[in-house]
Amino acid sequence: MFFKTLLGTPAGSASDNIRILNASEYKTAITKENVQLVDIRTPNEYRTGYIPNAVNIDYFQPRIFAEKFEKLDKNKAVYIYCRSGSRSRGAALQLIKMGFTEIYDLKGGYMQWH
Repeated sequence: MFFKTLLGTPAGSASDNIRILNASEYKTAITKENVQLVDIRTPNEYRTGYIPNAVNIDYFQPRIFAEKFEKLDKNKAVYIYCRSGSRSRGAALQLIKMGFTEIYDLKGGYMQWH
């Protein structure tokens, strides 16, 4: 909490609902049943390789992004990742605005997966 205050992020902010996991933690977390695992890269990036069972919802297509995420359960954890971790931060903040309360992001993105 001290660091959030020091860095200017108020306690209870949206970022409290976003957890950034390293690749090892992420791999363990997504082994649960019925995990909502989403690759937010472009379809071309997705075709080059993806985490098994991930669905592709392109962050750069805002209308489609919103429509597809609206179909997911906002009361369940959602696991997202992008290529390097930059896009997923913006996506996580967008998901908070949409009503998702538990978001897990892969630190370093797909590049850190292997």
